[in-house]
Amino acid sequence: MKTVVRQGSGLLLAQALVLIGACGAPADDSGRIQPSASNPSYWQYRGETLVLLGGSDDDNLFQWDEPELRRHLDRLLDAGGNYIRNTMSSRDEGNLWPFAKGDDGRYDLDRPNREYWDHFDTLLRLAAERDIIVQIEVWDRFDFAREPWLLNPYNPANNRNYSVEESGLEPRYPNHPGQNDNRFFFTVPGLDDNAGVLAYQQAQVDQMLSISLSYPNVLYCMDNETSGRPEWGAYWADYIASKASDAGVTVHLTEMWDPWDLSDPMHRHTIDHPDRYSFVDISQNNHQRGQAHWANMQEFRARLADRPRPINCVKVYGADSGRYGTDRDGIERFWRNLVGGLASTRFHRPDSGQGLNDRAVRHLRAARMLTEAVDLTGARPDRDGRLLLDRDENEAYLTRIPGSEYVVLFTDGGSVALDLSEEQGTFEVRWLDVTGARWRPSPDVEAGSSVPLDPPGGGIWVAVLKRSP
Repeated sequence: MKTVVRQGSGLLLAQALVLIGACGAPADDSGRIQPSASNPSYWQYRGETLVLLGGSDDDNLFQWDEPELRRHLDRLLDAGGNYIRNTMSSRDEGNLWPFAKGDDGRYDLDRPNREYWDHFDTLLRLAAERDIIVQIEVWDRFDFAREPWLLNPYNPANNRNYSVEESGLEPRYPNHPGQNDNRFFFTVPGLDDNAGVLAYQQAQVDQMLSISLSYPNVLYCMDNETSGRPEWGAYWADYIASKASDAGVTVHLTEMWDPWDLSDPMHRHTIDHPDRYSFVDISQNNHQRGQAHWANMQEFRARLADRPRPINCVKVYGADSGRYGTDRDGIERFWRNLVGGLASTRFHRPDSGQGLNDRAVRHLRAARMLTEAVDLTGARPDRDGRLLLDRDENEAYLTRIPGSEYVVLFTDGGSVALDLSEEQGTFEVRWLDVTGARWRPSPDVEAGSSVPLDPPGGGIWVAVLKRSP
């Protein structure tokens, strides 16, 4: 492959590194987003262990104009949300791309598009002001195939920096990006070692870090549901971690694999490398339905038991308007994630998810009511449902703080019995009407081998049992 000679890119890289070094990061990481000191399966931010709840109407919110973005973040905050997703993506009509165009109408990969990066900075600033955590996906495969690739600055047909021959990149990739045809995702030393294109990729990541490292509320995911080679994501995780270390901060990184089956070997690349990937994202499990969704999640949690890390779900699929389940599927998945011990759960954007519609707002508000009433970060999910008696498949799920509190999620009314034979005394009972986002009191119950629980109605309900003093 012919080496690409870059004009001025070294200057851009140097400027970005200066900005990173001058980002004003604190002397320690105590206020930054990080695994909780008290329970590393959850997140800690500004010294407080918390559950991340979210929903938004787009994946790449930084592309929005500031007034609209402010309103959306305020709506999320008012509902009790504190978590959004942001792909560094430009595939939607009217989106900004990260590079500036030259006078000839072609992109110049040596010049950043300031408007794109100013939008990114605005998102992180507005989110930080509201204590909202932003999970970035550095590369989105959907920008690099089919129609979006025809507009992408990295396409040799669209820039003045290299040709097809020099770059090894083709002007068209008509297959679904899951085929991983584009050699853009092979440039790193462990694969094609394409130093010419890699240098521009590094400059783009440096530009991103020159902004993001100054904010304490950012998590980093290398890709969106990738089917690529693990060497690609590993390279960028190590690269970002090294740049952050040079700037005096610690960041937390993961990779999001495409397989819906969490037992697929690809997921081992995050499971087996906790020193590189300090959290995991299992959003693709949200294609599963009912009992299988819970069982796969709990099996995955068990695989991390020796070295627990936060497990995020930045995409909860399910909407009548989409292809990946119904409204009910999406709502059930969101609540199973919450009760099932995951560190985050966020409604995916329409049309594949609820986004931040009125239904999502109601469920976010109810979920926050639950986290304020019960310390879910200290609870242990009942993996096999052994404490729920007379239970039908997918009827109810349990998490508990033994000797103190029990939380039972009902997916659509029903009736079960709770085994409290390990306990003694009286338990106060309250029912969370999830749809109405309100609490309903219920008579106290005495500990015993079979305590009946009957939700007041159909739909999703949560029973909270607290031991009386």
